[in-house]
Amino acid sequence: MALLQAQTSPHIHSHSFSFKTHSHSPVLLSFQAPPPVSFTFVKTHHRNPLFSKNSPSSLSTTPRKVLCRPPHGKHLRQDYLVEKMSAQEVQELVKGDRNVPLVVDFFATWCGPCILMAQELEMLAVEYESKVKIVKVDTDDEYEFARDMQVRGLPTLLFISPDSSKDAIRTEGLIPLQMMRDIIDNEL
Repeated sequence: MALLQAQTSPHIHSHSFSFKTHSHSPVLLSFQAPPPVSFTFVKTHHRNPLFSKNSPSSLSTTPRKVLCRPPHGKHLRQDYLVEKMSAQEVQELVKGDRNVPLVVDFFATWCGPCILMAQELEMLAVEYESKVKIVKVDTDDEYEFARDMQVRGLPTLLFISPDSSKDAIRTEGLIPLQMMRDIIDNEL
């Protein structure tokens, strides 16, 4: 980090601006330029020995040590629990016989709130295991299906009950995890 200091000469110059005019003559302007300014750089930082190559405690030369092994459990898998499906697969799933509620997430890969919602849906899938089926549909790949489902904002969630007499519940935008739990537990 360096500080920038400006030095000017000790004399104070006044900037003069004058003009002369006559009734039918052109305007004559004169301007005196300001004095030149010189800059000097002052070094204000010091080298950190932690990051130097010669230091024994350098981060670049010290090998990493594993502090603990990654946890292994029935909910930790290499792939995601929320499946990405096509429009045809979702329609077959909705029309078929189900005994669990269905949550359909309409998302896009470029949508920031959709990425946050995907993380919450993964936690929800771990929490509810086989009690709820959660799927997602990419609106860029399935734009006609998204249009038919009247998806206007992203992310859009559809909560579909296994009971065909109940209406589906629709949410738009990023919603809290607790609100999703309440809809699944109380409304479906």
